[in-house]
Parts: sequence; structure tokens; C-alpha cells
Amino acid sequence: STTKQGSVSIFLLYWHLFIHPSLSLFSPGINRLSAYLGDSAVMTCPNVTDITMVTWEISPKIGGQCSLAYLNSNKTLRTTCSDRINWRSRPDWDQTLEIQQVGMADEGNYSCEVVNADGGFHHQYHLTVLVSPRMALYCDDHGNPVCEAETVKPAAEIWWVPESDSTPRADSHDNGTVTVVSRFTAHSTSGKNRTCIVSHATLNETKSIACFPSHRHLIPHTVIFVGFLIIVTFVAVIYYLKLHAFPRWLCRTEAKFEQLYYFHQKNIVFHYKNDLSPQATTTKRIENI
Repeated sequence: STTKQGSVSIFLLYWHLFIHPSLSLFSPGINRLSAYLGDSAVMTCPNVTDITMVTWEISPKIGGQCSLAYLNSNKTLRTTCSDRINWRSRPDWDQTLEIQQVGMADEGNYSCEVVNADGGFHHQYHLTVLVSPRMALYCDDHGNPVCEAETVKPAAEIWWVPESDSTPRADSHDNGTVTVVSRFTAHSTSGKNRTCIVSHATLNETKSIACFPSHRHLIPHTVIFVGFLIIVTFVAVIYYLKLHAFPRWLCRTEAKFEQLYYFHQKNIVFHYKNDLSPQATTTKRIENI
């Protein structure tokens, strides 16, 4: 009997997961649920006792379907669901589904079905992922106002007051958001208030800023100029020494060399004369004897 009940439970599990996942005796309306990008989303199942089986059917807007299932015999089944999507606790105690770090791809329909001896009970959810819009206005290194707006698609629109001929740049991200960057361009913006206006379905905001030219971009040019001056000065000093100091030193050195050469030659002549004298010749003959 126990084996027969287990076989029936497994059959019902596969029936609900793969054959007729929408089968239920009670199906209320769809519950609208929203969660901000990066937060957690929690969805509950019908409050039913003496549960035989619980299944979660997930149909995201992007990607394929996945399922979570639990049998009262402590058997669980999981098909292609992300690790971020799981039971909040032990499914025999709590059948709540939790999605951690919600992403744009998690938007879609979620359905929980609980089965007991009285039949099947169904809860349906539609999850919408929200993105907190963001606007930033700042001055760049050259003293130009820069306006940024991050929103969900479609991209936000940016205007300047007074008008600017700048072309906004839009960058799309993997999480479904779009960042629009607009840099105010004019001949002179120093000290003057510039107003950025952002328009979007989730964001309508206006900010003003006065920018002043920054000298940080002049640092590399200053370093190059100082280095050039050092090199020129060094070359000029070497050239001066060659023209003035070096020849004098060379002349003194040559004079000393001539004196030493003359003294050396004089000693050679002196020794040669001594060797040719009669006394020196007699002395050498005696030494040879």
C-alpha cells in the first residue's frame, strides 16, 4: 500500500510538472508583485494542511521555464532553476518561494500549486522588476557640466538650458538599464549656471550647476615644460664648460706633460754621457773581469 501511494505521488508530481502544470481545483486571480533590482522577492503558497505535493512553476520573461517540487515523502525535484530561486526554508514546513538578488530576467509568471486529499489549490503571481532611476549632474576635469540619467529601457531624454549642441551617449547594461550621458558644450561655461532636464516614465528631474575650469589637466603640461627647461639648462652648462673651463685645464695639462717629457729626455742624455765616460768604461771592464 505504501509503495502504491509513493508511485501515485510520483506520477502526480510528473503530471503537474510536465503534462498539465495548470491543473487545479481552485485558481484565484493573478497577484501583482514588484521588487527592486538586486533585492529579494518572496511568494507564498496557499495555506493548506496535510500536503501531499507542492509545485512551483516559473515562466520568466527571458529564458526557459523551470520548476520546483516537493512530495510529502521528503522527495524534491528541481528542473533548470537558478540557484537564486529556491525554497525559503524546508518545503515540508514552509512552501514559500524566495528569489535572491532579483534581476531583470526574473520578470514573469510564478505559479504555486498545493495538493492534498481535498484537491489542488493554486496561487499565481506576476513579478515586475523595478529599477530605481538615478540622475547625476557634475563638472568634468575641463570645467564642463555633465548630466547622467540611469533608467530602465527606453532611454531617458536629456535637455540643457540654455541649449547645447551636445549629442547624448546611451550605454545599455546587462541588467536591462540604460545610462544616458550628455556633456554641455559651449565656448565658455565658467561660472555660469547650466540646467539639466531629464525626462522618463520613471524619472522627471531638473538640476542646475555652475562649473569652473580645473587646473588638474595642466599638470602633465607643466611637468613636461619643467623637464624641458632642466634639459636645456644642463646642455647650456656643458657647452659653457667646453668653451671656457675645459681649454684652460687642457693647456695646463699639456704644459705639465711637456715639462715631464723634457725632464725625462734630459735624464736619458745624462745617463748616456755617464756611460760613455772613460771612468765608467774602466769600471765596467773591471766588473767584467
